[in-house]
Amino acid sequence: MTDCLLCERNQTDGYLCPGCTLATARRLDRMPKLYAALAAFLQPAARGADGGRTQAVDAPLPVSEHVLDLRGPGGIVGVLEDWRSAMQADRGWSEPTAAGLTEARVIRAARALSMNLDWIAASWPLAGAFAEEIRDLEKDVASVVNPADRAERGTRLGKCPALDPSGAICGAILRHFPGEPAVTCRWCGCAFEPHEWAGLREWIDRDAANDVQKMAS
Repeated sequence: MTDCLLCERNQTDGYLCPGCTLATARRLDRMPKLYAALAAFLQPAARGADGGRTQAVDAPLPVSEHVLDLRGPGGIVGVLEDWRSAMQADRGWSEPTAAGLTEARVIRAARALSMNLDWIAASWPLAGAFAEEIRDLEKDVASVVNPADRAERGTRLGKCPALDPSGAICGAILRHFPGEPAVTCRWCGCAFEPHEWAGLREWIDRDAANDVQKMAS
């Protein structure tokens, strides 16, 4: 018996305890619904009393860019398909196809992972990393579609790209909280002012792409 790789509390004969396996199954089941729910948040501008849209603010990184990312190639569908591909490779199966509309791809990938969840929990050494990313992905979407959660936890932007004195990337999760004038890393203290947000998005995307390449290699 070993500690569950997700909660690190409960004992299991495999890699995920029954409770974390069930929670992951429910998260996978909700993924298509969460993807659909994000469509309502693609346009962050609110309507004024005259029926027109309010002026777009400068550097809109903390709002609309994040929604686009979650619904884009590297968002929900990318996370699910990457894990499905890794799972099938480790089971000796052929590479899954990724064709069709994004919504249909989300449904297929989530279903395939759900159908293999017993094997993942019992036999896959990557089960902990997989379950953790699915949990974080659900939190990302909740921070957008649930205003109370968004105000409390802030909007998740990605991993902090700041470099420490040794040249290593910080990697802590960056969040933007309503009312804060800058995006500040709670771990390393690096602050990104609004005029830097366009560059910040490029750094975050570049580091995320590098992480995917490392996972695939």
